[in-house]
Amino acid sequence: MSAYKVLNVIVFVLLCYGIPPSDGQKKKETLLMEKVGQMMEWASKRAVIRMNGEKFRRFVKTPPRNYSVVVMFTALQPHRQCGVCKQADEEYQILANSWRYSSAFTSKIFFASVDFDEGSDVFHTLNMNSAPTFMHFPCKGKPKRGDTYELQVRGFAAEQISRWIADRTDINIRVMRPPNYAGPLMLGFLLAVVGSLVYLRRNNLEFLYNRNAWAFAALCFVLLMTSGQMWNHIRGPPYAHKNPNTGQVSYIHGSSQAQFVAETHIVLVFNSAVTLGMVLLHEAATSDMDVGKRKIMCVAGVGLVVLFFSWLLSVFRAKYHGYPYSFLMN
Repeated sequence: MSAYKVLNVIVFVLLCYGIPPSDGQKKKETLLMEKVGQMMEWASKRAVIRMNGEKFRRFVKTPPRNYSVVVMFTALQPHRQCGVCKQADEEYQILANSWRYSSAFTSKIFFASVDFDEGSDVFHTLNMNSAPTFMHFPCKGKPKRGDTYELQVRGFAAEQISRWIADRTDINIRVMRPPNYAGPLMLGFLLAVVGSLVYLRRNNLEFLYNRNAWAFAALCFVLLMTSGQMWNHIRGPPYAHKNPNTGQVSYIHGSSQAQFVAETHIVLVFNSAVTLGMVLLHEAATSDMDVGKRKIMCVAGVGLVVLFFSWLLSVFRAKYHGYPYSFLMN
C-alpha cells in the first residue's frame, strides 16, 4: 500500500473516531469540571457565594470558565457604616435565592460577593472606589462597559438587577419575594379605624362632606406623588450616597435620570412649604381677621414662597446642569 493510501486511511479513522485530546486539553477539561463542581457545591449551601481575593481570582478571573458570575462588591462590616450596602445585599440575596430555588437553575450563572474587608486587593485591582457595585463576568472574554450595573440610575431592586442580567446573559430570573404581611396588616388596621369612626359617628356623618378634609387629603396625595415616592417604590434607589474617599454625603443626585430617597423627602418638604405659603396668602386676602393678623400672614406666606421656591430652583439647577436661571441663591 502506498504512503498516500496509508495517509488517507489514517485521516479517515481520525475523522470517524475523533482526534484524541491532548494532555493539555484533558487538564483543562478536568480543571473546568472541578471549578464547576466546586461552584455548584457552594451554591447549594448559599445562594450568594462569599469570596476573598484568592477565590475571586481562581473561580472568576482565571480561565477556563464556561459559566457567568455576577459579583456584588460591598462593604458590610459595621465599622464601614454603609447603610446602602445592607439594603442592596438584601435585594441581592432575594434575587440569588430566586435563581437557586427555580426549576431553571443550572451552572450557567452564579452569584457571588466580595466584601472590602475580605478582598481589598480585588477592589484595588479593579480600580473600584465605591460600594455597592455589581459586575457581570461573562463566561468568555472580559467584562465590557455594559457589564457594570448602573446602580445610581436603576436602583438596587431585585427586579431591576434581574432585567440587567437578562440583557447580559439571556437568562430570565423570576424574582420570588418572601411574603410580607406588613402592608395588608396596616391596611386592615386603617380600615378598622376608619370603620370604627364611621360607626361611632353613624348618627352624624356630616364630616364626610367636609371640603377642607377632602382637600387636605387630596393635597397630601399630590405632594407625595410629585416628590417622586412612586419612583422610589419602583426603582428602589439608595437613601443617600457617601463618598468613600472624602466621606462626604450627597443627598441630591447629580443627574436628572436618577434620585435618592433623601432627595424626595427634601422636595416634599419644599413643596409643602410653598403650598403652605400660598394658603397663608389666600387666607390673608380673603379672611375676616383684623388687619394686623392678615399682615403677619401675608409676610409669612411671601417669605415661605420666596425662600423655598428659591431652594427648589437650586435643586433643579443641580440636576439639570446648564439651566441659566436662579432666584436668591445658586
